Amino acid sequence: MARATNSPASRKRHKKVLKYAKGYFGNKSKLFRYAKDAVQHAWQYAYIDRKKKKGNMRGLWIVRLNAACREAGITYSRFIEGMKVANITLDRRSLSELAIADPVAFTSLVKRAQDALKTKATQA
Repeated sequence: MARATNSPASRKRHKKVLKYAKGYFGNKSKLFRYAKDAVQHAWQYAYIDRKKKKGNMRGLWIVRLNAACREAGITYSRFIEGMKVANITLDRRSLSELAIADPVAFTSLVKRAQDALKTKATQA
């Protein structure tokens, strides 16, 4: 008596994996055994990189802020310190957008941060 393999379900699963692996190089797009590993790795990278993307965006915002701050005559770290002292709680994303879209408003924020740093230095 032959072993029951549930071939309709297996074929469906194989076709699904091979569909996901379409466009992969060599055996990874043709043979289920290799396609399954390639697809699993691809999904792992996709999951990890969705998390990394958030850190990359934050890094981009910080680079933009640093450039805008240096144009205004202050470093990024001193600007952030001044913002904390002045109790201005804008996140880096909105600060970056502000620096690009409205440089006048960003310059006024820089002035407030510098003033807060001066008052902090005189109090210490």
